[in-house]
Amino acid sequence: MENTLYSYSPIIDRPKIVWPNGARVAFYVGLNVEHFEIGKPSTSIWEGTANLVPDPLNYGWRDYGVRVGIWRMIESFDKYGIRPSVLLNSDAAERYPQIIRAGKERNWTWLAHGKTNSMLHTDMAPAEERRFLIDVVETIAKATGQRPKGWMGPGLTETFETPRILKELGFAYVLDWTADDQPFALNLPGMISVPYSVELNDLGLFGAKSFTGEEFYRTIVDQFDQLFADGARSGRVMALALHPFVTGQAFRSKYLDKALDYIASHEGVWLTTSDEIAEHYLKNAGQSGSANDQPRALVEA
Repeated sequence: MENTLYSYSPIIDRPKIVWPNGARVAFYVGLNVEHFEIGKPSTSIWEGTANLVPDPLNYGWRDYGVRVGIWRMIESFDKYGIRPSVLLNSDAAERYPQIIRAGKERNWTWLAHGKTNSMLHTDMAPAEERRFLIDVVETIAKATGQRPKGWMGPGLTETFETPRILKELGFAYVLDWTADDQPFALNLPGMISVPYSVELNDLGLFGAKSFTGEEFYRTIVDQFDQLFADGARSGRVMALALHPFVTGQAFRSKYLDKALDYIASHEGVWLTTSDEIAEHYLKNAGQSGSANDQPRALVEA
């Protein structure tokens, strides 16, 4: 089966992207605020107990993020003027009102991230999926006062119909397709993909790869330095994917702070949100839904 959602477009053949104020890199934090059901296996620090009910080891590890870790991370975000793009489960929107209140006070951006991270977004008929997505969107909008414009599925999951249904519900972009350093058009007019990362992602780096805090910091710096150099030719997006139960741990917090300080200290960086990246790209690219229809230049707004 061929991928018909988007067309092939090598980065060397595209029109130049110019971010506001001539920035080389548009940087945003993708902050995962999630709820996990106690009776279902999910993201685990030790698979040995993952299928037990209850599973205090793994459930407690995940629950640390919304109870403690996120509040430590907020201090760093505030220090550097970073407004996270929150990948929000609708169940989390209902269950953690203090987090929602903190985000509203700071003008965070809210994206739909499914209902719960104990449930992947798959195996639904179109009518069922539409009802499901309407409930997710309305729950998040009610809690945050902001109707989401962006989507990332739990575990970056979609059905083949998800982008079309999201478009009908007023969405402008998805994060699931981690195929690029720049936004790109889907073959669905008005819908784009905004870069996210499964590589520059604390869950993979600390979990699967067992990185130390220093290695995490070095990886972020190396990613930024290369994208900053690439951005001299055409603007790039740097997404830093974070989970409060991972980077919010006490012994890791200083490395996040150190990395954000490095990025924020550079001229030519747009500290922004995924919503603002999508809005700027759509406004200036004149998208018609096909990579082949992109104009030969993007001008600064």
